[in-house]
Amino acid sequence: MRPPSPPPAEATVCQNRPVANFIVRVVVNGIALWVAAWLVSGVHLADGNESTTTQVVTILLVALIFGVVNAFVKPIATLLSLPFVVLTLGLFLVVLNALMLELVAWVSGLVGLSFSIDDFFWDAVLAAIIISIVSWVLSLVLPDDR
Repeated sequence: MRPPSPPPAEATVCQNRPVANFIVRVVVNGIALWVAAWLVSGVHLADGNESTTTQVVTILLVALIFGVVNAFVKPIATLLSLPFVVLTLGLFLVVLNALMLELVAWVSGLVGLSFSIDDFFWDAVLAAIIISIVSWVLSLVLPDDR
């Protein structure tokens, strides 16, 4: 009688795929947030005299909060604002993205992370547009293993 053979390597990879996709999504969000903070003077992310490691951890934690807000709060807000989205032919989604960014800034402040937005209309809306573009470009470049 032969001992049972180990499961194929594909089974292990398949089980870890959701975790890998989640980590890649957080990193993409972090890069998009960093680019928006770099381009928009009113968006402050990981500012100060902290070490590079502290800044990277701050960016990743803010990206994690951003992902959670987009996964749980944004669908509800989109559904509730559907008449405005239809009326404006989808342009209200930019304002909704800016509102989600403001919510992320508020939650980040509650947990002590260095992320703030000076002005809603110009800074948050412009940052939301930049984050959407950077996330879209990075999703085109990175492989999709779903």
